[in-house]
Amino acid sequence: MTAVTPAPPSTASAPAPADSAPPSRSGGRSRLRAAVGFAFGAALLFAVAPLALSDFRLALLAKYLCVAMVAVGIGIAWGRGGMLTLGQGVFFGLGGYAMAMHLKLADAGPGGMPDFMQLYGQLDELPVWWRPFASPWFALPATVLLPMAFAFGLGSLVFRRRVRGAYFAILSQALAAALVILLIGQQGTTGGTNGLTDIQGFFGYDLDDPVNQRTVYFIIAGVLLALLALARQLIHSRYGELLVAVRDSEERVRFLGYDPASVKLVAYVVAAGMAGLAGALFVPAVGIISPALIGIVPSIEFVIGVAVGGRATLLGPVLGAVAVAWARTALSERFPGTWTYLQGLLFVVVVAFLPGGLAALWALARRRDVGEEQSRRGWSALGRRRAERAEVPTA
Repeated sequence: MTAVTPAPPSTASAPAPADSAPPSRSGGRSRLRAAVGFAFGAALLFAVAPLALSDFRLALLAKYLCVAMVAVGIGIAWGRGGMLTLGQGVFFGLGGYAMAMHLKLADAGPGGMPDFMQLYGQLDELPVWWRPFASPWFALPATVLLPMAFAFGLGSLVFRRRVRGAYFAILSQALAAALVILLIGQQGTTGGTNGLTDIQGFFGYDLDDPVNQRTVYFIIAGVLLALLALARQLIHSRYGELLVAVRDSEERVRFLGYDPASVKLVAYVVAAGMAGLAGALFVPAVGIISPALIGIVPSIEFVIGVAVGGRATLLGPVLGAVAVAWARTALSERFPGTWTYLQGLLFVVVVAFLPGGLAALWALARRRDVGEEQSRRGWSALGRRRAERAEVPTA
């Protein structure tokens, strides 16, 4: 008997190592579409809008873009993480009040006290917790870090106890109502119902100057694009996939060895930071921050914009937030007595007929194009088969 030696493995059939695998075409196309989309958005915000809109309408667009920043964070927390956050007004208000406090102190007179404190006459000197906000090195980071720290503390308690669903939504909404009550009750230090108003300067620049107002708009537009880029990177990372897995099956993710509370906490803190930054930029864009802008109703309007645009997409929350804010302004101008009903009807129609939001229109159009292409290929293949049968000679 002769020994049979095994043949060496064929190099042609051996699988290539993972490191040498070529990049997927779908990933390249996705990055290309994202780059084209960002370039188109930058051209629209930085070139078309300033040329086509008046100073008043451009200031309104800056306000809408601030709302869109909040919507980006809600899209991550709710659209990807399944956390219905009905209290984003809390973080929006924390960032807004932090910025407004610094700007009011910068505009303060010789006494170093804001005008409303002197008007109400309840204080003889500046409160201790106001004093750090006189420094921009403290106030600017606080507009983002303060909401994130508050969200971290709250989220650590809530998610560790596995509070979710409607209970989490109600709890977040109750926090917004509690913050409003707290701000209204401290009239001497927070301005009460009026809030912090008559903000005239922004780091040495006069906000009444149209040139400076346009500069503020450009800053807001640039920050929005940066937040979108950050959100896209987060969504398409391994963490983004894990966040979706927690949303769909939290117990299975826990069984695999991950901590769902930590995963959700990161998304919640990131969304809070985006809302705080939006509130900080909202102050120089509008010149005011008050409890009426951060309570239950504004928090629900944030969520409505995301739902109308499409919470499962990246661009949908931005478009939905801008569309809802624009519709509210346009309807209130033309129909002052009934615009709230029309706005509610718009929301009901979109949710009833487009559960995926306005972004679903793009998905339906793409699905239709794919279906037509497949149908065209099917008819072409059928025609070729019939032609082949016709060419076969009969006996």
